[in-house]
Amino acid sequence: MLRYIINAQEMEYILRVIIAAICGGVIGYEREKRLKNAGIRTHILVSMSAALMMIISKYGFFDVALVNEGIRVDASRVAASVVSAIGFLGAGVIFVRKENTIGVTTAAGLWATVGLGLAIGAGMYFAGVTFTVLVLLVQLILHNKRFKFSTQTTGSIVLRIDNSNFTIGQVNSVFKEKKLDVRNMRLVLRDGGQDVSATIIFSKKDNINDVMKQLETIGKITSIEITTFG
Repeated sequence: MLRYIINAQEMEYILRVIIAAICGGVIGYEREKRLKNAGIRTHILVSMSAALMMIISKYGFFDVALVNEGIRVDASRVAASVVSAIGFLGAGVIFVRKENTIGVTTAAGLWATVGLGLAIGAGMYFAGVTFTVLVLLVQLILHNKRFKFSTQTTGSIVLRIDNSNFTIGQVNSVFKEKKLDVRNMRLVLRDGGQDVSATIIFSKKDNINDVMKQLETIGKITSIEITTFG
């Protein structure tokens, strides 16, 4: 019966996969703390899989090349395929809601996790660990509101108005007065009143409280709900 003995080289491969899993888990933990679609398990699997694919790409075909002298091995082919394939997984965590794109940062994080997995799988431990720290710092520091450079955010306004004499033009005039960028508006009629919902692009200079106070002057509003997505 043949016995398979794990040599020092294969122990090195296992160590690379474990380190890649730890680094991926660190990035995934930060994403999961923010309740993102891709969390710890996803990032660990992506990172350790990328490391294994890099190991296979570099060392998995040496035996074939040694036996057949005429065969040339491209050590980068499998690794290059991994970089292309991660696009499908990244696309799965990106959603568009109310004209606001969600999940782009998580998708970029998955792509970055593939990079660190490939680096560690190639034996570039210092580069992979350093890159993990940099990714984590970017996620933590730039997520702070003080570092946000966007000047606008998407939001929705929902009004419940108990006034049969109400016209949607009254709401539209308030939006025009406040110079809000209205993307779409919907009116739903019901017994004794109407419900109005609108998707709006708010800029930083827009005071949402002032908008609510102005809307309160229209008819008999029983509820105002403003939600921002950015």
